[in-house]
Amino acid sequence: MASIGIIANPASGKDIRRLVSHATVIDNNEKINIVERIVLGAQALGVKKVFVMPDSYNMGYRVEDKLNSCNELKCEINVVNMQRFDGMEDTVKAADYMEKSNEIKCIITLGGDGTNRAVAKSIKNTPIITISTGTNNVYPTMLEGTIAGMAAAAVASGRFDESKYKIKDKRIEIYKDEELIDIALIDAVISNDVFIGSKAIWNMDTIEKIIVTRSHPASIGFSSLVGCKEIIYPEDDFGAYVDINSGNEKIKAPIAAGVVESIQVSEPVILGFNDEYEFIAEDRGIIALDGEREVEFSKDQKLVFKIRRTGPFHVDVIKALEVAQLNGFFKL
Repeated sequence: MASIGIIANPASGKDIRRLVSHATVIDNNEKINIVERIVLGAQALGVKKVFVMPDSYNMGYRVEDKLNSCNELKCEINVVNMQRFDGMEDTVKAADYMEKSNEIKCIITLGGDGTNRAVAKSIKNTPIITISTGTNNVYPTMLEGTIAGMAAAAVASGRFDESKYKIKDKRIEIYKDEELIDIALIDAVISNDVFIGSKAIWNMDTIEKIIVTRSHPASIGFSSLVGCKEIIYPEDDFGAYVDINSGNEKIKAPIAAGVVESIQVSEPVILGFNDEYEFIAEDRGIIALDGEREVEFSKDQKLVFKIRRTGPFHVDVIKALEVAQLNGFFKL
């Protein structure tokens, strides 16, 4: 049986948006509980080894100690041996390690859109299962850890037709001087803020444009501003962009947990995979990627945005378990 990887971000769900909205807080003790249930679900279906990203809270070691103390740990837990920076770099490096491993055949992430964006910087082929523990959770889903572990075991077994339960996701690619400088999985927000600061972006008055790979009124965050005018599904071979604080129409959209605001939004412009959106800055500003300020730009600088189906392979957990059941995976 192949191994699985777990990337649990200790910083997810703790940014400044907790002070300006009513978002759920999932602390690191609960993340440990989720990881425990992942391990128990996975080992019950044959996973022999679990690799865990190291972190400042020592979640991997705590899970190992707790499950050993109650004599429930049957598989091997390996905390990845790598230099730790206690930042996004850890997620990127751990994902890179797991992507390059010959053993790891499925990765489970605990975090929000930002965490999964960091994973997507390194992952190309290894399928991922996402559990929502962040602030903006358009990409990951609320999922019980036991079920995630079971699905990861089914995927890692390599016994089934992967095309029936995994999809290659879209991403936004940002280019400067024809060089790829960064990516986003859900949305790229162009803001006239001039400092990265606390990373998270929340002030609608500073936002100029939003580019999305998907959009729906059932999503929380900036993509909902597009979604309340145009629904774009993950399977659609296009995205869109809108101008904010311009246009003739106002909409109400859930821009944060418990926060539904009236915002002036232009009509969405569809961006196909062969299209490019060219942005020439009139002044300094910041681009927030999946909710976090990342890219600074200066006056007259040109940036090009493209939407491509070059994101990670994302596992549909329900379909994966259905395929496993139809093929007798749960029989003794």
